[in-house]
Amino acid sequence: MNHTLLVELLTEELPPKALIKLGAAFAAGVNNGLKARDFLDEGSVATAYATPRRLAVSITQVRSVSPDKSVREKVLPVSVALDAAGQGTAPLAKKLAAMGLADLDIAALERAVDGKAESLFYTRSVAGSALITGLQGALEEAGAKLPIPKLMSYQRPDGTTVQFVRPAHKLVALHGDAVVPLTLLGLQAGNVTLGHRFLTDGEDLSIAHAEQYAGTLENEGKVIAHMDVRKEKIRASLLAKAGADQVLMPEALLEEVSALVEWPVVYECHFEEEFLAVPQECLILTMQTNQKYFALTDAAGKLRSRFLIVSNIATDEPQHIIGGNERVVRPRLSDAKFFFEQDKKKSLEARLPLLENVVYHNKLGTQAARSKRVVALAGAIARELGFDVALAERGALLSKADLLTDMVGEFPELQGIMGTYYARHDGESDEVALTATEHYQPRFAGDALPSTNTGTAVALADKFETLVGIWGIGLQPTGEKDPFALRRHALGVLRMLVEKRIDVSISQLLALTAANFTGIAGFTDPVKDVRAFMIDRMRGILRERGFSPNEVEAVLVDDLDRLHDIVERLDAVKAFAALPESVSLAAANKRITNILKKTEVAIGAVSESLLHEEAEKTLYAAVTRVRPQVDAAFAARDFAAALKTLAQLRDDVDAFFNGVMVMADDVELRNNRLALLSSLHAMMNRVADISKLAA
Repeated sequence: MNHTLLVELLTEELPPKALIKLGAAFAAGVNNGLKARDFLDEGSVATAYATPRRLAVSITQVRSVSPDKSVREKVLPVSVALDAAGQGTAPLAKKLAAMGLADLDIAALERAVDGKAESLFYTRSVAGSALITGLQGALEEAGAKLPIPKLMSYQRPDGTTVQFVRPAHKLVALHGDAVVPLTLLGLQAGNVTLGHRFLTDGEDLSIAHAEQYAGTLENEGKVIAHMDVRKEKIRASLLAKAGADQVLMPEALLEEVSALVEWPVVYECHFEEEFLAVPQECLILTMQTNQKYFALTDAAGKLRSRFLIVSNIATDEPQHIIGGNERVVRPRLSDAKFFFEQDKKKSLEARLPLLENVVYHNKLGTQAARSKRVVALAGAIARELGFDVALAERGALLSKADLLTDMVGEFPELQGIMGTYYARHDGESDEVALTATEHYQPRFAGDALPSTNTGTAVALADKFETLVGIWGIGLQPTGEKDPFALRRHALGVLRMLVEKRIDVSISQLLALTAANFTGIAGFTDPVKDVRAFMIDRMRGILRERGFSPNEVEAVLVDDLDRLHDIVERLDAVKAFAALPESVSLAAANKRITNILKKTEVAIGAVSESLLHEEAEKTLYAAVTRVRPQVDAAFAARDFAAALKTLAQLRDDVDAFFNGVMVMADDVELRNNRLALLSSLHAMMNRVADISKLAA
């Protein structure tokens, strides 16, 4: 019979940050184990449950007995099993006896080719196994493969030592309403679990049927077993309590809090208004990181003095819970206020000499040495881009000074943010102050880019310095390993160049950066490799934007060095590829490319007097007519129009290749035709190498 199966392991409190992975792995392990043993139907559905005190899974349509199977076994090669007369040999009789088939008629054996020789095979029917057998094996495998951060050893009441993520107390295994009498971690399976630790009387809770598990726990045990259901209840309760205010609820915090409670209840708490004088990022971070609280802001994003907590206890008189949490958060906020007031007593500039005591990398020197390189590079980039050089150099000089403050020492996540607050307190210009925060941007995929020119210049300088410096001492990314986040730095640079349309040479910036490492022992110029690495990252960015590999390769030509208009070029290539003429022109362009690659002589200008064939005269006239249109469109950065103009050349190009022998015996004719093709090739590929569009 097919019924729903339930397996639950009741434990002490599980590590909250690992609970989602543990729950998913436990459910997947049991499900996959039963599937491999043929206990599941095609329509079987597994549901994972995970709470701070339990891992569970329910699976629909689970068989009580697996189907019988036909097993084909190799007996012996024919050359060994049969004599010349086709009768069975002694080795065959011995083998059949060992297989429990001593009385088997040889005619029941199948004769089939096995590799290069013939062998005898026997097919027997094997009865299916009972669910207890299959589930026992699946459960043991699932437990052994759990992604447990650290095993705990503990003793069972009978004195046996067991290892698991946390001590386990009960095991439930139900197939429909029948207990599956298996064992795990010294526990005998039953149909009894426990409800909420505080909201029930602590008595055993019986699960009558596997399909009633979640409902019984919720209605009688005050436990919401499904992780996602708890999380969404918390989210809805937070939003309801917030009212007109905004709740700061990062998904990671929601998940962690969901892993801390079985019956979530949201309460409102308050702290003293005086703490709002501290930068709100400090208060928010300490509430989220240390206390797992949810901060509130008004519609403008300004922090409120009230915050929300998620409790595991529902009560009509929550004053003690609220008061306790308010008392706990107060010292944390007082510490943040103390750090802030102390840090303001010393300017960022006064802290700069202390960067000499902070090692950046043992091969690249201190943070002070790195800061000098970034200052020089930021100034050079600002000069190249027409930005304010003095602001860029000042912003770069102060950008790392907040690393030496007490606040950043306590909360490293606030580096840059605190630098902006302290720079403003010191009287620095707003653009210089913002640079402390913005030079880290973008910190991750989808993060905002620097909003100011100074922030952009310093952000580019900081990332180029890291890329070139770390690569130059041989610590480039390998496989999945990228300890210095060079991939992220490269993507950050590329996003700034493309999205801010910064018209600058990558090679030039890399060369400027490398020049700042002159004299450092063990440093090898990595400009060529870093440039190739960045172009490869660019491929990934463009493909994620929906461009095809051929379209991407058309614009990422070997000498590509400026990326400010690459998206516009790609849009034009995509539009050109949709034209009916594009296939023929791309193929012709590819043919021209191959011809020119094989040419060893210098190619000059086209001589009209050497154009003898009608097709080459017509093509020359067409190229001459179209070139001004292409040049005008290209100068106007209308790449789509430039490529679309080429479409009118299709018939003339096809006629040329059909009627003209390019590699003529006459050297003058040959070179003149090569010159015509070279002229056409250069015009066709101004926007992109359209030969890459050819299949």
